[in-house]
Amino acid sequence: MAKLAKLLPLVRGSGPEDRNQAKVLDAALLAFLDFGVKRTSMVEVARRGGLSLATLYRRFAGKNDLIQAVGLRQTRQFIEEVDAVVQRQAELDASAEDQIVELFITFLAGLRGNELLLRLLKTEPEIVLPYLTVQGAPVIELGRDYLAEFIVRLQDEGKLPHYDPLPLAEMIARTALSMALTPQTVIPLDDEATLREFARQHIVPSFRIR
Repeated sequence: MAKLAKLLPLVRGSGPEDRNQAKVLDAALLAFLDFGVKRTSMVEVARRGGLSLATLYRRFAGKNDLIQAVGLRQTRQFIEEVDAVVQRQAELDASAEDQIVELFITFLAGLRGNELLLRLLKTEPEIVLPYLTVQGAPVIELGRDYLAEFIVRLQDEGKLPHYDPLPLAEMIARTALSMALTPQTVIPLDDEATLREFARQHIVPSFRIR
């Protein structure tokens, strides 16, 4: 079995938050969407969260800690959404091809549909782009290990031949991230039916389905 890093289980185990913390993170997310990260103050988050500034600072030592907490929750929620689709396909005993297509479509849709990511890429790219490019190893690691876990399960079920899943998983993760960051492409990203056909013709074969 592939040797996976520890980041994926850490993200999965990061929540859920208690009601008070969730309220603060909700307030921070809405403020980030309205004003951007740089223009959002701790005062604004405290006001939206209905708590004193002192209480906010007791929970988060500074703005960077709050930003990291929001990012971690966004990541966990993304993984949970993909998990739900993967689990549903597994329960249906769908073919490897169908499961791969659904995973790819869900993975890509989750990246391209994230409001905060879209907001930052449009208005504050200098904040988010380093963490998705030259400093993007953790993001690639998460995607790679998730996909490797998926491949190993299909291998254990006899739906895929046995091979080292990590290189393929990383290639797919990098492809999905690139498509999310640079949507200008001849690939029809906004036409789901055509995108599914693209996945069947170009993504599925790379998994070496028997």
